[in-house]
Amino acid sequence: MSTPILAPPPASPPAPASASPAPEAFPDFEEDLGALARRHGLTVSGARPTLPEYVRQLWGRRHFITAFATARLTAQYSQARLGQLWQVATPLLNAAVYYFIFGVLMNTKSGVPDFVPFLVTGVFIWTFTAGTIMAGTKAVSGNLGLVRALHFPRAGLPIALALQQLQQLVFSLCALVVILFCFGVTPDWSWLLAVPALLLQALFNTGLALVMARIAARTPDVAQVMPFLLRTWMYVSGVMWSVQHVLAHNHLPHALLLALECNPAAVYIDLMRFALIDSFTSAQLPPHVWAIATGWALLAFVGGFIYFWQAEETYGRG
Repeated sequence: MSTPILAPPPASPPAPASASPAPEAFPDFEEDLGALARRHGLTVSGARPTLPEYVRQLWGRRHFITAFATARLTAQYSQARLGQLWQVATPLLNAAVYYFIFGVLMNTKSGVPDFVPFLVTGVFIWTFTAGTIMAGTKAVSGNLGLVRALHFPRAGLPIALALQQLQQLVFSLCALVVILFCFGVTPDWSWLLAVPALLLQALFNTGLALVMARIAARTPDVAQVMPFLLRTWMYVSGVMWSVQHVLAHNHLPHALLLALECNPAAVYIDLMRFALIDSFTSAQLPPHVWAIATGWALLAFVGGFIYFWQAEETYGRG
């Protein structure tokens, strides 16, 4: 008789997976991770530096800022047949349109001496402000690839675009000088006042570009609204008409008078007209105009720079 084959005993069921070890088994995991990182010199990637350190980093990228601005200016009209001539032709065409509508049809040139130099100066100076603000709305949102790929102070982008607009204004001013000569305006010592006036306006414009860059980085639709706001601002800034003439011949509410007199765009336009045009230079410029221009420049630039810096770690995310 054959010996029966004994079956192996049934395998015992696998032991259930053990629960996570009790915290006290690994005391190191209870240590605060932030303190651990700080002890080993680790910092948050993309963390906002202190304001002095941020300024130092920005100054270290000054060559990048100037090169970026120049490259953008060179490429702006690279596809057009006339190329860089559009730097001057565009504001000149705008001035011609405004002269026909406001100077001829609406006769705003009445009572304004040297109306053509008056108008062209206003258009060029206003274009500098409007162009810088519009460039600021796309400083971050229009360069997301650069923002996400490289680590650098993001304020360099709106500052570079403001510098690009300043470089473009230099071309326009060359055309303006020719127009002034054609209408009998000769160089004078007062022309030197154009330099501090432009520097103050450049600071003011850069501050607004920084503000708009932060706002548009979170809400890109702002770029679609700004042309309408800028057009309204232009009409009340004395680009095509004399603010002083209106103030002298109209009885307006005090609040409206104050708003017109302190309008920063109108202030910078008046400073340039006072510096360059003989009929304005001979008039007495109110002493508070330079104070207002300086105040707006410092307020906009310092306030805009701090406002932009406060959101440094959020740009390019989300």
